[in-house]
Amino acid sequence: MVYYDEDGIVIRDLQRSDAQIITDEEIAQGWDATIDKYKMRLRHQAEGKAIALVAEWNGRVAGYINVYPDCKCGAYANRGYAEIVDFGVLEKYRRRGIGGRLMDIAEQIASSYSDVVTLGVGLHSGYGSAQRMYVKRGYIPDGSGVWYQGQVCEPYRKCRNDDDLVLYLAKRIK
Repeated sequence: MVYYDEDGIVIRDLQRSDAQIITDEEIAQGWDATIDKYKMRLRHQAEGKAIALVAEWNGRVAGYINVYPDCKCGAYANRGYAEIVDFGVLEKYRRRGIGGRLMDIAEQIASSYSDVVTLGVGLHSGYGSAQRMYVKRGYIPDGSGVWYQGQVCEPYRKCRNDDDLVLYLAKRIK
């Protein structure tokens, strides 16, 4: 299904062939990527657990985002809120409005499931542009502090500033 098609940007359902393209592009830009994550998103989409989207820029795969209608982990687990998971735009396609459009469509989809959309964002500098985008779009922290490896990181507990250190945010969309 195509959700958006304008100004060279197409947002559509993730397809099996996209998984290898995204993985190869992420590896090329120095990320520690495997195809397993995308295979899981495709499986979740087929099972009706998620809506997995990909963005194209002038016919080339440029980014991705996933909407889970019912958040199952983290600060908002089992509260009936939709969750945005694993959002990314490949570096060579950034600053073209692709990320904003992916978020627009993801929020639109999420609004059909709940009046609040949630997400977790990493805290290291690699997530800096996403952190800024979420704040500009009106997302606010849930108040539980940072989470590490799926649990609240208690004050003064040791943790690593890796992809498992996240802050959960939410936004009312209705």
